[in-house]
Amino acid sequence: MTTFNDLGVPARIAGLLAKRGVTNPFPIQALTIADAMAGRDLCGRAPTGSGKTLAFAIPMAAKIGKGTRGRPRGLVLVPTRELAAQVSAELRQLAEPLDRSVATFYGGMSISRDQRRLRQGIDIAVACPGRLADLVRRKDVNLADVDFVVVDEADRMADMGFLPEVKRLLDATSRQRQTLLFSATLDGDVDVLIRRYQRNPIRHELAETTEERNDVRHLFWHTEAAARVHVTGDVVRSVAPAIVFTRTKHAADRVARQLQRDGVGAVAIHGNRSQGQRDRALADFMAGRVHALVATDVAARGIHVDNVGVVVHFDPPETGKDYVHRSGRTGRAGAKGLVLTLVPPDKVRDVKSLQRALSLPSGVDRVALEQLPTDFRPKPIVARVPERPHTSAKPARKAPHKPSRQHRRPHARAAR
Repeated sequence: MTTFNDLGVPARIAGLLAKRGVTNPFPIQALTIADAMAGRDLCGRAPTGSGKTLAFAIPMAAKIGKGTRGRPRGLVLVPTRELAAQVSAELRQLAEPLDRSVATFYGGMSISRDQRRLRQGIDIAVACPGRLADLVRRKDVNLADVDFVVVDEADRMADMGFLPEVKRLLDATSRQRQTLLFSATLDGDVDVLIRRYQRNPIRHELAETTEERNDVRHLFWHTEAAARVHVTGDVVRSVAPAIVFTRTKHAADRVARQLQRDGVGAVAIHGNRSQGQRDRALADFMAGRVHALVATDVAARGIHVDNVGVVVHFDPPETGKDYVHRSGRTGRAGAKGLVLTLVPPDKVRDVKSLQRALSLPSGVDRVALEQLPTDFRPKPIVARVPERPHTSAKPARKAPHKPSRQHRRPHARAAR
């Protein structure tokens, strides 16, 4: 079996990983780390939850040089604030023992804080494109010394309209840089980045195996719009922790409130929430004070949570790509998972087209709570610790025991 030492990882970093119980590389790490350690540009395609953060964090920590005041040497570009925090937490565990500093830069935080960190000097910047571009325009940071770049979740940045800013930032880095790019897809706009900014890159594509796909069950339930909250509440009482996806920010807030009134600990997270609110929501979910995180698609890529029992598509996703990204929040790293889509009558045709496109189980069934496991309640694990822990969050009201069948609300009949 391949080890980190076999891939050229320095003994000190391999030792840091071993202390965390990480002794054998995941497939995407085994494919990419040796080439990255050798200085090659590379682009990697891998499904979410495959371990790609370590695939670039290890070579970056091993190879990065010392930065100076306002001039970092390493740069990781990510699409969301949550992902920036999570990547930096992973990098710090490897870089700081080697005397390399890591700092995050994203909207929602004080720009004076960012300016202060840059004046102190940092080695690795983990940033969202918008905030970093602001700092470049203010001349608070100069990227000319950046010689190791990672573009993470490149397809998500394309979807969010960040590519023009990403291109301007990459144009400002050293021409002698090494560039690693990771994405769920490597075509379309992402291929433009590959051709323009990478030199003879080696491609590594890791597809999900049939065995891995079978670890996640996909259910589709015919549910009247008015019954969806009640159905979701009963699902969360049976299977938790849960991430519930809605189409809009307003719907996320509304569904979270309705679930709370239904006795289910729930909290909303989306782009209109402040960073403090998002951190508190994630902390409550991590601690088990709430059983459901109600989110817009910002969480499909921006939040990496292990041990999620079920993903509920409260609103069916608009595209197959959205379905894959949302559903990837459960069944991570070989664990079992459950994905449930609630299908109103006007969405049946769209959902059946999605099933065909993604080779998912066909058909839309009636609500069948007996299909759900009743003992899956592991504590969720989030691969980050908020930079400023919040202690004021009040525990959510404990969800009541699942009612007996004869006392259950008659939503199942309405959902048929």
